[in-house]
Amino acid sequence: MVSDVHGNAKDLARAGEGADALICLGDLILFLDYADHSRGIFPDLFGVENADLIVELRTARRFDDARDLGRRLWAGLDRKAATEAAVRKQYAELFAAFPTPTYATYGNVDMPDLWPEYAGPGTTVLDGERAEIGGRVFGFVGGGLRSPMNTPYEIDEEEYAAKVEALGEVDVLCSHIPPEVPELVYDTVARRFERGSTALLAAIHRTRPRYALFGHVHQPLARRMRVGATECVNVGHFASTGRPWALEW
Repeated sequence: MVSDVHGNAKDLARAGEGADALICLGDLILFLDYADHSRGIFPDLFGVENADLIVELRTARRFDDARDLGRRLWAGLDRKAATEAAVRKQYAELFAAFPTPTYATYGNVDMPDLWPEYAGPGTTVLDGERAEIGGRVFGFVGGGLRSPMNTPYEIDEEEYAAKVEALGEVDVLCSHIPPEVPELVYDTVARRFERGSTALLAAIHRTRPRYALFGHVHQPLARRMRVGATECVNVGHFASTGRPWALEW
């Protein structure tokens, strides 16, 4: 189980070794590495100094200033074409690294429209859908909720809740973002609360899955905690650790 791959194709190629299946909870793309500002699409296009600046602004929660900087940098460029070309390059490498079988859903920085071009026959993409893996029912909910970061795959709470509702009762609830629990959504390095889902939390209370698994928050205050009968686990920031999280029955 991996999440927040953010360009780490090297470790991704080994992540499924010895497992019955690999599950990926999204954020394959690396737009900007907050630990190393020289890595990602943003510094490739605009340089490390601008990457340093936009990280500084976002960390200070000066989102309007960060957006103004972005607008100035993109002025005169075809943003859609430049971004898509860079994303395609990363997707080609990352999807080639997936073992068979892989079950994957989207993260908030992913571009779902491109996935069908790169997902091979060994990769099953699910969003608001269920799959039986190893005799257990897994439900998948991809993407994130609207935020000041304005990442590519953010949706309204109503649309997100409808995907959660469509799953019904599952043994393992898999999502990119966590349920809305303060300890699970607070990032101790970014020093902010990320968006979590109240719909996921309600489903956990209502349907009592054995596990709720997610990523998105790279350095959470709590990586694991029990909510009622459900073990909630942040499966980790794979880009930095290169280590998958193993789910065993």
